[in-house]
Amino acid sequence: MCLTGVDYFSTLGYQPGIAFAAAGVLSPIATLILVILTLFGALPIYNRVAAESPRGQGSISMLEALLSRWKSKLFVLALLGFVATDFVITITLSAADASEHVIHNPFVEEHIPSLDHPVFVTILMIAVLSAVFLKGFKEAISIAVFLVITYLLLNLVVIITGMYQLSINPSLLTNWQTALFTTNTGGPQSILMIIGLSLLVFPKLALGLSGFETGVAVMPLIENPHRIEKTKKLLRTSALIMSFFLICSSFITSVLIPAKEFEHGGKASGRALAYLAHEYLGEIFGTAYDISTILILWFAGASAMAGLLNIVPRYLPRYGMAPNWARASRPLVIIFTLICFAITFIFEANVEAQGGAYATGVLVLMTSAAIAVTISAWVRKQSIRWVYLVIAFVFSYTTITNIVERPDGIKIASLFILAIIVASFVSRAMRTTELRVQKIELDATARKFIEDLEGEEIRIVTNRRETGDITEYRFKEHEKRVDNHIPASDAILFYEIDIGDASEFTGKLYISGVDVDGYRILRTHAPAVPNAIAALLLNLRDTTGKTPHVYFGWSEGNPIKYMIRYILFGEGDTAPVTREILRQAEPDPELRPSVHVGG
Repeated sequence: MCLTGVDYFSTLGYQPGIAFAAAGVLSPIATLILVILTLFGALPIYNRVAAESPRGQGSISMLEALLSRWKSKLFVLALLGFVATDFVITITLSAADASEHVIHNPFVEEHIPSLDHPVFVTILMIAVLSAVFLKGFKEAISIAVFLVITYLLLNLVVIITGMYQLSINPSLLTNWQTALFTTNTGGPQSILMIIGLSLLVFPKLALGLSGFETGVAVMPLIENPHRIEKTKKLLRTSALIMSFFLICSSFITSVLIPAKEFEHGGKASGRALAYLAHEYLGEIFGTAYDISTILILWFAGASAMAGLLNIVPRYLPRYGMAPNWARASRPLVIIFTLICFAITFIFEANVEAQGGAYATGVLVLMTSAAIAVTISAWVRKQSIRWVYLVIAFVFSYTTITNIVERPDGIKIASLFILAIIVASFVSRAMRTTELRVQKIELDATARKFIEDLEGEEIRIVTNRRETGDITEYRFKEHEKRVDNHIPASDAILFYEIDIGDASEFTGKLYISGVDVDGYRILRTHAPAVPNAIAALLLNLRDTTGKTPHVYFGWSEGNPIKYMIRYILFGEGDTAPVTREILRQAEPDPELRPSVHVGG
């Protein structure tokens, strides 16, 4: 729970300030609506996600399973763009808020005024975070436990102090109530109007929902048995704790802090609770609160970086869409760090300005989870599907509203999506000539066909099956023997490959033997034809000790068109691609299977 809380609870560092900046005196009411959505929307959704994705893959894997082939891949790549937005902005926003706590600490203001450069301090914090990962980072749960417990206890003290100040200064509460029930024109404002306005502005407070994806992601750390139930308990406990702190913090900051202090550059900007800690509990406690906030925000960035390093290897290599260097963590750390630097410069380390981008990433992921759960319940015709549908609608409304009002988030997410898709397809194109076959299994008939060739040359004739009758194989045999001068006395094996899911990059080959009126055929399914041919040839060489021969005919058509077809659909100008795969897999020409093209 504390590992989740590093991301979830750290939001308290900036959420009250963002809430007031977005909703003003309506902030407590809008926060209450957010809490209701948390407990009765996000919580049941992610309880279901935990049940259907117990290995921590989350809603992305659920949606991936609903689609197939390239539609699934492209959809996941788009979602990964929002995941990247969520995690990267978590790093930059958390570091920016931590820098606000550093810069506005009274001790720093008095003794180190030169630190009054938010961008510089934020960059420095991100750089330190990067250095930790470059050296080698291991998630320390004990550190998370210490940070979360300390942070929550300090926040509890601030909240109790704030409530006490309201009890001895009732005029402050009266002033807030007056402002709440008064329109901008000075007229009275009804309860219904307050609720209506709060419903309109609460999407701007969506940062308070962040952390549920992390809660599901840590599921593998929970030992069986009862992993799902324990995860649900984790989510429920975290949500209840956070709901309490969100409501209380929003209330006391809205009533106790002058509105001007929430403005950019104000003492409460990005650090509302810290402002109260210094104002009412003294500089020593306030500094302790600042240190605790800085550490938990910094560790939240670490959690986000760890999430990024886990996501790329989980999806992209399986699609063939990760460069070779993406398998190593250090190059990825450098790339993500540079991206974080750029975003920090673009937003000038402003917490409120980054809130829209962060909320977009969070809300899109939560909306996708709600849609995935709704579809799952609908497919199973469960009566609760209507409840999930309503929740999905609410999240969709919240997401769309956030995007319309704060388009920065969708712009950044679009850049991430574009970068991921372009880099992915370029990488896949560059990696297409890898062998891409993890294992080969031959059935008993196929093995007998190979065994029967003992003492003979192994000659493989590729064939794209049409009718599959004896006439087809008789014509094919005659054609290849004539074109390639294969002696009539030499046996041949036909090799036929049916294209499976061409969007998959790697897989296993299950090869079966088929006898058609004396003609021996090896058949298999594979995502790409040339790779399957090359894999079989190398396997035959290794198992028999002979150098196999493979025979092709020339392809008629545009080579560029064939290359595109190969990258996307697994087939094209097979002969030259097969030879290139063999050349890369076996650099020694003497040991390399022979490729023949005739006709």
